[in-house]
Amino acid sequence: MAMTTSRPASLPPRAARFLAPLVILLAALPKPLSALEASDPFDTRAITPPRPALDLSAAEKAYLPCQALPSDTPYGVLEVVDLALCKNPTTREIWAIARLQAAEVGVAQTQFLPAIDGQLAANRLHGNSRSATARNASLTLSWLLVDFGARSANLEVARQLLSAASATLDATVQSVFLSALQSYFNTQAARAAVTAALESEKASRESLTAAEVRYRVGSGTPADRLQAQTAWSQATLNRIRSEGVLRNALGRLANVMGLDANHPLRLDDIPRTLPDSGFDRDVAALISEARRRRPEMQAAAAELKAAEAGIDYARAAGRPTISLSGGPQWEQLDGLSGQGNSIGLSVQLPIFSGFNTTYQIRAAEARSELQAARLENTRQEVALEVWENYQSLSTATQTVRSSADLLSSAEQSERVALGRYKAGVGNILDVLNAQSALAAARLQRIQAMLDWQVSRAALARSIGALDSSLLLSVSAEQNARNP
Repeated sequence: MAMTTSRPASLPPRAARFLAPLVILLAALPKPLSALEASDPFDTRAITPPRPALDLSAAEKAYLPCQALPSDTPYGVLEVVDLALCKNPTTREIWAIARLQAAEVGVAQTQFLPAIDGQLAANRLHGNSRSATARNASLTLSWLLVDFGARSANLEVARQLLSAASATLDATVQSVFLSALQSYFNTQAARAAVTAALESEKASRESLTAAEVRYRVGSGTPADRLQAQTAWSQATLNRIRSEGVLRNALGRLANVMGLDANHPLRLDDIPRTLPDSGFDRDVAALISEARRRRPEMQAAAAELKAAEAGIDYARAAGRPTISLSGGPQWEQLDGLSGQGNSIGLSVQLPIFSGFNTTYQIRAAEARSELQAARLENTRQEVALEVWENYQSLSTATQTVRSSADLLSSAEQSERVALGRYKAGVGNILDVLNAQSALAAARLQRIQAMLDWQVSRAALARSIGALDSSLLLSVSAEQNARNP
């Protein structure tokens, strides 16, 4: 039985001259390959979505270093959202998917270009007490000329999936944006609740002092003093609980910003932006705008187009292909050598594939129907989300106005009740009830203001209009109070 072994062997001068260009090319490959890997001949960077960040002017961006601020520097709403977008792993993950899909567009474009392969081989053959040396080399060009739309359909699929990935990135950015805003305003609400609890504790202490004064002069009863003491102790407990809630809220805010929960945070003053009528429009118009702007709608539409292009690709995959191939060849065996060139066209005719093409087309059509249903479902979800957030904002706006009246009347009632009690014509129960109502009114006012801020941001998110302009209005109001 003949056996073949391979080992290095020298090439004759004629073959060396023939293969010199190929050998030089192979020897120089490492450097050109590095350059090619870094190049972008199809300019996919131009279609790659940018890194998630706030859309601000150059002057405004100078104050956002995308890193934690010094411990003595307070965070405003701009810094909170910017840090969340920079450090949140969810946005980095979706951005990586978008860059991957942009590279897939480049991969699909490479299929339109020819491929060139070089081969060198030298073998030593042994068998039947004889040996021979076989050497061969070739340089082959292969080019798919006609495929009846398969490559074009594949490229369209890649482009639409890139559009879907870009829209998904936008949707993720807006979700993280809203989450950071909600956490920021919830923390501010907890902060305001601590301030309100301190005011209530101070008022309860004042009532206790008045009860003790009346008891010492003989116009008060021990029951009045005990009831005032109880109210003061309850107000102290409420203040302690509020401070615990604030510490937890600060930890959650730090987590959203990509920091450790125990990272010390200082916040700007609580925004006191009054309700406006910026979104006071026909809800039908808002729904129509949302369906046009929402990135989820754009992603679903792009995925549907990709599925439709997938049908074309499945059909083209079962059609004939025409390819061009050619190149120089050289071969030597036992001292005999020859060289030549070849060029030719090949036609591949798929005749029977076990019904594979049939079922691939059916699967592609089913995927298209699935994406169409998902697009319609997204349309309905967008409409419902806009409707609910619009109603929530309307309710929050009315609540803010009512809470202002409630707080004003509660403050007046508490002053009158305490004044009457100090004057000796009222009783302690009236004072304590008025102070309890005032504490509740303060909390409702705080919550109403912060709920309005969150509802406004949620409606902007549901319309697809959540951007830096919403933050700049809050930040400008904070800066006006902190020159």
